[in-house]
Amino acid sequence: MVIFNNYKPGLVWLLLILVFQSASAQLPAPRPKIGVTLSGGGAKGLAHIGILKAIDSAGLKVDYITGTSMGSIIGSLYAIGYTADSIEKITRSIDWDLLLSNSVSLRSIFMEEKDEYSKYVIELPWQNNNFRLPSGLLQGQELWQKFSELYFPVHQIKDFSNFSIPFRCIGTDVGNGEAIVMKDGEIISAIRSSMAIPSVFTAIDYNGKRMVDGGIVRNFPVRDVKDMGANIVIGSNVASGLLPSEKVRNALQILLQIAFFREAEDAKTEVPQCDIYIPFKLQRYTMGSFGDGNAILDSGIVEGRKLYPQFKRLADSLNAIYGPLEVTKNRLPAVNSTVITSYEVHGVERTSSEFFVHTMDLQLNRSYTAKRLSNMVRQAYGTRYYSRIIYSLQPQPDGTSRIIFDVTENPFTFAKLGIHYNRFTGIGIIGNLTARNFFITNSRSLVTVNIGESFRIRGEHLQYLGRLKNFALVAETQFDRFEVNAYDQYKQDGLYKQTFAKVGEKFQFSPSRSFSTGAGHRFEWVHYTPKISKGSVDLKGSNNYNTLYTFFDYNSLDRSIFPRKGVKLYGEAGRVLGQHPDLNFIQNGEPLTDTSLAISTHPYWRTTLDVESYIPIGKRTTLLLNGQGGINFNYTRNALNEFAIGGLTKVFRNQITFAGLQEGTLYTPSVAMLQGGVRVNLFTNNYLIGKANVLFTNFISRSEFFKNNPDFLSGYSLTYSYNFALGPLEISTMYCDQTGRLQWYINLGIPF
Repeated sequence: MVIFNNYKPGLVWLLLILVFQSASAQLPAPRPKIGVTLSGGGAKGLAHIGILKAIDSAGLKVDYITGTSMGSIIGSLYAIGYTADSIEKITRSIDWDLLLSNSVSLRSIFMEEKDEYSKYVIELPWQNNNFRLPSGLLQGQELWQKFSELYFPVHQIKDFSNFSIPFRCIGTDVGNGEAIVMKDGEIISAIRSSMAIPSVFTAIDYNGKRMVDGGIVRNFPVRDVKDMGANIVIGSNVASGLLPSEKVRNALQILLQIAFFREAEDAKTEVPQCDIYIPFKLQRYTMGSFGDGNAILDSGIVEGRKLYPQFKRLADSLNAIYGPLEVTKNRLPAVNSTVITSYEVHGVERTSSEFFVHTMDLQLNRSYTAKRLSNMVRQAYGTRYYSRIIYSLQPQPDGTSRIIFDVTENPFTFAKLGIHYNRFTGIGIIGNLTARNFFITNSRSLVTVNIGESFRIRGEHLQYLGRLKNFALVAETQFDRFEVNAYDQYKQDGLYKQTFAKVGEKFQFSPSRSFSTGAGHRFEWVHYTPKISKGSVDLKGSNNYNTLYTFFDYNSLDRSIFPRKGVKLYGEAGRVLGQHPDLNFIQNGEPLTDTSLAISTHPYWRTTLDVESYIPIGKRTTLLLNGQGGINFNYTRNALNEFAIGGLTKVFRNQITFAGLQEGTLYTPSVAMLQGGVRVNLFTNNYLIGKANVLFTNFISRSEFFKNNPDFLSGYSLTYSYNFALGPLEISTMYCDQTGRLQWYINLGIPF
């Protein structure tokens, strides 16, 4: 009979028999082998670390380890030489949201691709003359990369019995549904196979078999650690078994319930084989509760402390009978780099092996660390030509390595869909079509359209010059049509229809994935038409002008939505050439003939700067710093190129966001806004954001047409945000000291 959290009586008898045999035969009996088995259980498997910490503290030497799914990850890290303390540090520092997604860090993406990355809710690849629905399965590129770094010290060991602690893990052969005990080959592929939960992760090819999660058939592989030679088995089980029928509420739960039917029966035979059995009570968590990873890990540490006396007694008893046994603390091989002398690339069809290796800047007969190889893989992934890149290192007789890449290419064409709403633009569906090498090789062309209460369309063709992707020519065009509220003394007193068109081109140089600079030209045409007027003076007509400019762009953010760290900066300086206004001031529908209202056509210099910075100041808290500004020099009687003040989300040209005012409340030719704030991650995907800002206007140029605007403003906002499938939903209240008004602001999704 199994005694939970205690020794079985048979364990005590085993030790007594061994002592008796030793005394009677006068021959030393072999020391009993200690085996550890760690179950699968997704996020709940982090609790295993607490048990390993207790084993380390007790000085108990482990001889064999088996595991499934998350148990295979924790167990294999311990087996190759990481201490339980180091595994704890690794898991607490991991960004699980990034690791368990089909995204990579925004820092890995090429500068030209950052604005479009992770922007849309749905991305449909064009394959075999059709747009294909997304599979919903995780490739886990960042997961592969993390594993490649963690397991690099044993990259030359292909027999898992040769780890510092012999190791086995379990997968399921999708061909026949049988459990496969994985004991050699690529350890990373074995681990990924063992954790490939059906309907969540893609299946993995391992030693010629197509594999999925071993938890389907054997989630708690005690028999396998006994087959390895373990005499005493410590089993840590975080699985809670099948859900009661009344708690199975969605399609994914039904699929998982069916998938694990067979495992539930297998567990009945595995548990009784443990000598020390540790059943965790983690019903409040699920396999996907990685947002609660620290709390789960803490639960495991608490349980480990309770078990420490038992582990210590076992270690002391064995040492008393068989003599002290030194436990090596630093078991991880000191392998930090390898020399790569040759390579293979599998899976390239639309691109080529040469192109792929060139994007990585791989050079043979040079030494590479795991970190450097990961950065090179991310560089190739950042081109967006590839959806998955994994590699293995094959040791050569002379001690060098051959690197083998397994590549999955992205289709060249994607259709993308998103949704956006706020008060200014109204509700809109955003559609995008992006094609690579459509007109010319080494290029990207896209068209984006917003259909809804506002109509917007934008086209762009980016042509890389050469193969290094450092130089590019960009041609762009855009058309917008909005309805814009007009304000007088902060009160709405009219409604305009604004139409805007732009055509431009620029040359840019991107020496890194975070920085680009260049020069360009654009032609802009703006048309205003009053729709509702309360008798005040209105502007009607259009203006057009050409601008020559230089720019610099820097983006080191770690993610596009709710970044935790990094800086995003855009600066521009240029010359607005002669304007061609066709404008009239009207009142009550009639033109005004006052010559003092004449509009200037003189050229002027113009600069803009936009900076946002994110600094983590705690596990769940991020400091937000933002600065925006712009100056139209000697802009006193010019028109239709002022900066528009207001709004919390940047959605249109010349906008300066300001917590406290709605979009377009004020217009000015010179402005500087400084903002500070704090964002707190309340719990998974739920945030509370507080901001305060000040704004200065008219400090260089003052428009003759906006004489009464204030020189200083201050305001505040408090936002609750929920990040879900359609993008972030932000509900804000904001206040401006100068207006004395409390206003609401709602934004859904990522703007056009």
